[in-house]
Amino acid sequence: MKIRVAAVQMVSGPDVAANVEAAGRLVAQAAAQGAQVVLLPEYFCLISGNDRDKLGIQEVDAGEQPEADTPLQHFLSVTARQHGITLLGGTVPLKSPKIHKICNSLLVYGPDGKRLARYDKIHLFGFEQNGERYDESASIEAGRQPAAFEAPCGRVGLSICYDLRFPELYRRLGVVSLIVVPSAFTETTGRAHWEVLLRARAIENQCYVLAAAQGGQHENGRETHGNSLLIDPWGVTLARRDKGEGVVIGDFDPARLADVRAS
Repeated sequence: MKIRVAAVQMVSGPDVAANVEAAGRLVAQAAAQGAQVVLLPEYFCLISGNDRDKLGIQEVDAGEQPEADTPLQHFLSVTARQHGITLLGGTVPLKSPKIHKICNSLLVYGPDGKRLARYDKIHLFGFEQNGERYDESASIEAGRQPAAFEAPCGRVGLSICYDLRFPELYRRLGVVSLIVVPSAFTETTGRAHWEVLLRARAIENQCYVLAAAQGGQHENGRETHGNSLLIDPWGVTLARRDKGEGVVIGDFDPARLADVRAS
Protein backbone atom coordinates (compact mmCIF):
# COMPACT_ATOMS: atom_id res chain seq x y z
CA MET A 1 0.00 0.00 0.00
CA LYS A 2 1.33 3.42 -0.95
CA ILE A 3 2.00 5.88 1.86
CA ARG A 4 1.82 9.61 1.29
CA VAL A 5 4.79 11.61 2.58
CA ALA A 6 5.40 15.35 2.60
CA ALA A 7 8.24 17.83 3.04
CA VAL A 8 7.43 21.32 4.29
CA GLN A 9 9.50 24.16 2.82
CA MET A 10 9.79 27.40 4.77
CA VAL A 11 11.56 30.76 4.77
CA SER A 12 11.94 31.15 8.52
CA GLY A 13 12.85 34.45 10.17
CA PRO A 14 13.69 35.83 13.63
CA ASP A 15 10.11 35.68 15.01
CA VAL A 16 9.70 32.26 16.63
CA ALA A 17 5.92 32.58 17.05
CA ALA A 18 5.45 33.49 13.37
CA ASN A 19 7.66 30.58 12.30
CA VAL A 20 5.73 28.11 14.46
CA GLU A 21 2.43 29.43 13.10
CA ALA A 22 3.69 28.96 9.52
CA ALA A 23 4.91 25.44 10.31
CA GLY A 24 1.55 24.50 11.80
CA ARG A 25 -0.34 25.89 8.82
CA LEU A 26 1.83 24.03 6.30
CA VAL A 27 1.70 20.75 8.23
CA ALA A 28 -2.10 21.07 8.21
CA GLN A 29 -2.01 21.52 4.42
CA ALA A 30 0.08 18.36 4.05
CA ALA A 31 -2.22 16.38 6.34
CA ALA A 32 -5.29 17.60 4.44
CA GLN A 33 -3.74 16.13 1.28
CA GLY A 34 -3.39 12.75 2.95
CA ALA A 35 0.22 12.86 4.16
CA GLN A 36 0.94 10.34 6.91
CA VAL A 37 4.60 11.32 7.35
CA VAL A 38 5.51 15.03 7.36
CA LEU A 39 9.02 16.54 7.58
CA LEU A 40 9.79 20.11 8.65
CA PRO A 41 13.04 21.83 7.58
CA GLU A 42 16.12 22.50 9.65
CA TYR A 43 15.77 25.61 11.85
CA PHE A 44 12.03 25.77 11.15
CA CYS A 45 11.62 27.73 14.40
CA LEU A 46 14.33 30.38 13.95
CA ILE A 47 16.72 31.86 11.40
CA SER A 48 18.08 35.18 12.67
CA GLY A 49 21.01 37.51 12.21
CA ASN A 50 23.07 35.77 14.88
CA ASP A 51 23.47 32.00 15.13
CA ARG A 52 23.83 32.35 18.90
CA ASP A 53 20.19 33.49 19.13
CA LYS A 54 19.32 29.80 19.19
CA LEU A 55 20.83 29.67 22.68
CA GLY A 56 18.06 32.00 23.84
CA ILE A 57 15.29 29.59 22.84
CA GLN A 58 17.01 26.32 23.74
CA GLU A 59 14.90 23.75 25.55
CA VAL A 60 15.75 20.89 27.83
CA ASP A 61 14.85 17.44 26.53
CA ALA A 62 11.22 16.92 27.56
CA GLY A 63 11.88 13.19 27.64
CA GLU A 64 14.34 13.77 30.46
CA GLN A 65 12.45 16.57 32.24
CA PRO A 66 8.71 16.18 31.51
CA GLU A 67 7.81 19.03 33.87
CA ALA A 68 9.98 21.59 32.04
CA ASP A 69 8.59 24.38 29.83
CA THR A 70 9.26 23.14 26.29
CA PRO A 71 6.98 25.02 23.87
CA LEU A 72 8.62 23.80 20.65
CA GLN A 73 8.50 20.16 21.68
CA HIS A 74 4.91 20.67 22.88
CA PHE A 75 3.97 22.15 19.49
CA LEU A 76 5.40 19.16 17.62
CA SER A 77 3.71 16.64 19.90
CA VAL A 78 0.30 18.34 19.79
CA THR A 79 0.47 18.88 16.01
CA ALA A 80 1.33 15.23 15.35
CA ARG A 81 -1.56 14.08 17.54
CA GLN A 82 -4.00 16.63 16.11
CA HIS A 83 -3.50 15.38 12.55
CA GLY A 84 -2.79 11.73 13.38
CA ILE A 85 0.55 11.81 11.53
CA THR A 86 4.19 11.00 12.07
CA LEU A 87 5.82 14.45 12.35
CA LEU A 88 9.56 14.99 12.04
CA GLY A 89 10.39 18.32 13.63
CA GLY A 90 13.11 19.72 11.41
CA THR A 91 15.49 20.78 14.13
CA VAL A 92 14.93 22.12 17.63
CA PRO A 93 17.72 23.69 19.73
CA LEU A 94 18.12 21.48 22.78
CA LYS A 95 20.33 22.07 25.80
CA SER A 96 23.78 20.48 25.49
CA PRO A 97 26.38 19.57 28.12
CA LYS A 98 28.41 22.61 27.01
CA ILE A 99 26.98 25.80 28.46
CA HIS A 100 27.58 28.02 25.41
CA LYS A 101 26.35 25.52 22.82
CA ILE A 102 23.13 23.74 21.85
CA CYS A 103 22.35 20.43 20.18
CA ASN A 104 20.74 20.78 16.76
CA SER A 105 18.15 18.04 17.20
CA LEU A 106 15.70 16.32 14.87
CA LEU A 107 12.73 15.14 16.95
CA VAL A 108 10.13 12.64 15.75
CA TYR A 109 6.57 12.30 17.08
CA GLY A 110 4.01 9.60 16.33
CA PRO A 111 0.27 9.96 15.62
CA ASP A 112 -0.42 9.68 19.36
CA GLY A 113 1.89 12.62 20.10
CA LYS A 114 4.55 10.49 21.76
CA ARG A 115 8.18 10.97 20.81
CA LEU A 116 9.66 8.20 18.71
CA ALA A 117 13.23 9.36 18.14
CA ARG A 118 15.85 12.05 18.62
CA TYR A 119 18.86 12.63 16.40
CA ASP A 120 21.52 15.27 17.09
CA LYS A 121 23.32 16.57 14.00
CA ILE A 122 26.74 14.93 13.79
CA HIS A 123 28.45 16.82 10.96
CA LEU A 124 28.62 20.59 11.51
CA PHE A 125 28.74 22.93 8.54
CA GLY A 126 31.75 25.15 7.98
CA PHE A 127 32.16 27.23 4.82
CA GLU A 128 34.02 30.34 3.70
CA GLN A 129 34.08 31.77 0.18
CA ASN A 130 33.93 35.29 -1.27
CA GLY A 131 32.95 36.87 2.04
CA GLU A 132 30.31 34.24 2.82
CA ARG A 133 31.15 32.45 6.08
CA TYR A 134 29.46 29.88 8.33
CA ASP A 135 30.75 27.98 11.37
CA GLU A 136 28.14 25.88 13.14
CA SER A 137 30.68 24.50 15.59
CA ALA A 138 30.81 27.93 17.28
CA SER A 139 27.33 27.44 18.75
CA ILE A 140 26.46 23.76 18.24
CA GLU A 141 27.69 20.64 20.01
CA ALA A 142 28.06 17.80 17.51
CA GLY A 143 26.01 14.66 17.99
CA ARG A 144 27.70 11.28 18.11
CA GLN A 145 25.06 8.62 17.51
CA PRO A 146 23.23 7.77 14.25
CA ALA A 147 19.50 7.20 14.64
CA ALA A 148 16.57 5.57 12.85
CA PHE A 149 12.99 4.69 13.75
CA GLU A 150 10.04 2.65 12.49
CA ALA A 151 7.31 4.50 10.58
CA PRO A 152 4.33 3.48 8.41
CA CYS A 153 6.73 3.38 5.44
CA GLY A 154 9.26 1.16 7.21
CA ARG A 155 12.60 2.03 8.79
CA VAL A 156 13.51 5.72 8.45
CA GLY A 157 17.09 6.97 8.69
CA LEU A 158 17.60 10.40 10.24
CA SER A 159 20.08 13.03 9.05
CA ILE A 160 20.37 16.83 8.95
CA CYS A 161 21.65 19.11 6.18
CA TYR A 162 25.49 18.88 6.07
CA ASP A 163 25.27 15.18 7.03
CA LEU A 164 24.24 14.69 3.40
CA ARG A 165 27.89 14.95 2.32
CA PHE A 166 28.94 11.93 4.39
CA PRO A 167 27.76 8.62 2.85
CA GLU A 168 29.36 6.65 5.69
CA LEU A 169 26.67 7.93 8.07
CA TYR A 170 23.92 6.38 5.95
CA ARG A 171 25.77 3.06 5.72
CA ARG A 172 25.89 3.02 9.52
CA LEU A 173 22.09 3.13 9.55
CA GLY A 174 21.81 -0.25 7.86
CA VAL A 175 18.88 -1.05 5.60
CA VAL A 176 16.31 1.76 5.55
CA SER A 177 13.25 2.39 3.39
CA LEU A 178 13.41 6.18 3.65
CA ILE A 179 16.09 8.74 4.44
CA VAL A 180 15.03 12.20 5.63
CA VAL A 181 17.17 15.32 5.25
CA PRO A 182 15.79 18.51 6.85
CA SER A 183 18.08 21.29 5.68
CA ALA A 184 18.97 24.95 5.36
CA PHE A 185 21.48 24.67 2.50
CA THR A 186 22.95 27.98 1.38
CA GLU A 187 22.18 29.06 -2.17
CA THR A 188 25.88 28.84 -3.07
CA THR A 189 26.44 25.26 -1.97
CA GLY A 190 22.90 24.15 -2.75
CA ARG A 191 23.04 25.29 -6.35
CA ALA A 192 26.25 23.30 -6.80
CA HIS A 193 25.62 20.10 -4.86
CA TRP A 194 22.17 19.72 -3.23
CA GLU A 195 20.21 17.64 -5.74
CA VAL A 196 23.10 15.51 -6.96
CA LEU A 197 23.94 14.50 -3.38
CA LEU A 198 20.31 13.67 -2.55
CA ARG A 199 19.98 11.53 -5.66
CA ALA A 200 23.28 9.80 -4.87
CA ARG A 201 22.10 8.90 -1.37
CA ALA A 202 18.87 7.46 -2.82
CA ILE A 203 20.68 5.43 -5.48
CA GLU A 204 23.45 4.01 -3.31
CA ASN A 205 21.10 3.06 -0.47
CA GLN A 206 18.25 1.95 -2.78
CA CYS A 207 15.65 3.85 -0.78
CA TYR A 208 13.42 6.90 -0.94
CA VAL A 209 14.83 10.27 0.13
CA LEU A 210 12.64 13.08 1.49
CA ALA A 211 14.35 16.46 1.87
CA ALA A 212 12.68 19.51 3.47
CA ALA A 213 14.56 22.76 2.90
CA GLN A 214 14.59 26.39 3.86
CA GLY A 215 14.06 28.16 0.54
CA GLY A 216 14.34 31.85 -0.11
CA GLN A 217 15.61 35.22 1.07
CA HIS A 218 15.60 35.50 4.86
CA GLU A 219 15.28 38.67 6.91
CA ASN A 220 18.92 38.38 7.99
CA GLY A 221 20.05 38.60 4.35
CA ARG A 222 20.86 34.91 4.04
CA GLU A 223 19.61 33.09 0.94
CA THR A 224 18.78 29.41 1.19
CA HIS A 225 18.53 27.10 -1.79
CA GLY A 226 15.10 25.52 -1.32
CA ASN A 227 14.31 22.75 -3.81
CA SER A 228 12.64 20.45 -1.31
CA LEU A 229 12.45 17.05 -2.97
CA LEU A 230 11.06 13.54 -2.88
CA ILE A 231 13.33 11.08 -4.70
CA ASP A 232 12.69 7.41 -5.43
CA PRO A 233 15.17 4.51 -5.02
CA TRP A 234 16.22 4.75 -8.69
CA GLY A 235 17.20 8.39 -8.18
CA VAL A 236 14.13 9.80 -9.95
CA THR A 237 12.81 13.11 -8.61
CA LEU A 238 9.09 12.66 -7.93
CA ALA A 239 8.19 16.07 -6.48
CA ARG A 240 9.90 19.43 -6.00
CA ARG A 241 9.35 22.98 -4.81
CA ASP A 242 12.04 25.41 -5.91
CA LYS A 243 11.58 28.52 -3.73
CA GLY A 244 9.18 29.93 -1.17
CA GLU A 245 7.10 28.28 1.50
CA GLY A 246 4.90 25.35 0.54
CA VAL A 247 4.51 21.60 0.63
CA VAL A 248 6.17 18.89 -1.47
CA ILE A 249 4.02 15.76 -1.45
CA GLY A 250 4.18 12.33 -3.04
CA ASP A 251 3.80 8.62 -2.48
CA PHE A 252 6.17 6.12 -0.95
CA ASP A 253 5.54 2.92 -2.92
CA PRO A 254 6.76 -0.32 -1.28
CA ALA A 255 6.35 -2.15 -4.61
CA ARG A 256 8.68 0.32 -6.33
CA LEU A 257 11.21 -0.10 -3.52
CA ALA A 258 11.06 -3.89 -3.84
CA ASP A 259 11.39 -3.77 -7.64
CA VAL A 260 14.50 -1.58 -7.54
CA ARG A 261 16.17 -3.79 -4.94
CA ALA A 262 15.23 -7.00 -6.77
CA SER A 263 16.64 -5.78 -10.08
